[in-house]
Amino acid sequence: MWTRRLRSRARLLSVFLPVTLGLSLVVALGLVGVGRTAPASQDRPDRPASREYVDIASVAPAPTPQAGPGASTGSYAEDCGRNTEGHRNADNVVFSPGVPGGAHHTHDYIGNRSTNAHSTNASLASAATTCEDGDHSAYYWPVVRRLDRAGADADAVGGGRDGNTGAIVTAASVRVEFRGNPAGPVVAMPRFLRLVTGDPVAHLNSLPQVHAQWGCSGHPERFTTRYTRCPAGSGVTRTFDFPSCWDGLNIDSADHRGHVVFPAAGGICPQNTFPVPQLRVTVGYDLPPGTPYAVDSFPEQVRDPKTDHALFVNVMTERQMAQVVGCLNEGRNCRGDR
Repeated sequence: MWTRRLRSRARLLSVFLPVTLGLSLVVALGLVGVGRTAPASQDRPDRPASREYVDIASVAPAPTPQAGPGASTGSYAEDCGRNTEGHRNADNVVFSPGVPGGAHHTHDYIGNRSTNAHSTNASLASAATTCEDGDHSAYYWPVVRRLDRAGADADAVGGGRDGNTGAIVTAASVRVEFRGNPAGPVVAMPRFLRLVTGDPVAHLNSLPQVHAQWGCSGHPERFTTRYTRCPAGSGVTRTFDFPSCWDGLNIDSADHRGHVVFPAAGGICPQNTFPVPQLRVTVGYDLPPGTPYAVDSFPEQVRDPKTDHALFVNVMTERQMAQVVGCLNEGRNCRGDR
């Protein structure tokens, strides 16, 4: 009996042992392959894949619209600082009013010193500002982080809890500029107008509204939707161009976009919309060449560079906005001061 059992076990081993070893070998080779070829975003969901970075030398300059005979060719620049005060939170008063942490990523703020989830038009109007010309408007965008350093908010909402790891980088420069329209004069923005540029859910959005513009200082008008690698002596930049064709009625809309849209080529605004001063904010960072970095995003957006975005709430007084409009329509280059 025992002899028959041993022979039976021997036959089973002769059949299954080679199969088991073969499967083990396949699995082992597969794991080795995954370790070699998987993109960084799969190995580390908090880090973008290497394909999301591009050398600025390979980025072609963007075309510059030619101004027509009735263009508003002036500009108005103001100094609102670069958030050395550390005004940051994971709120979004435009998209998630009244919801602390509703952004699930951390925002940098300049201008209005009080902006948070609970801000109202009245509270914004009465708060202090970092802008030298007394502009109380709120300007904000997601922070950029160095991935080679640990962040102080690893256990906080908007930081590590939402997949946004790394040390927040304070901007080396921030330029706020209002520009005219290449097709004609502009009209004043209404007070408390909300503007949004970019799409924070572009990674998964089937119809993304991408307006991310990554670049490098010293390489004007070279923009890409991927993170840029900059040469020595040049820093990473983000350029936020906001929509500038207003419906003439509303300061906000259900999707926070429909009341102000982007012009067509040449600056032409769609029918029944009116050109307002076009806001451009350029943020620069001093990052040594080769430094790994990424923007904050919603967890499921895996820090995709295409998700870069910015928001603006206009809290200028009528007098301040009239000054901006006058500079643009008269072709003057102005700088705001108190």
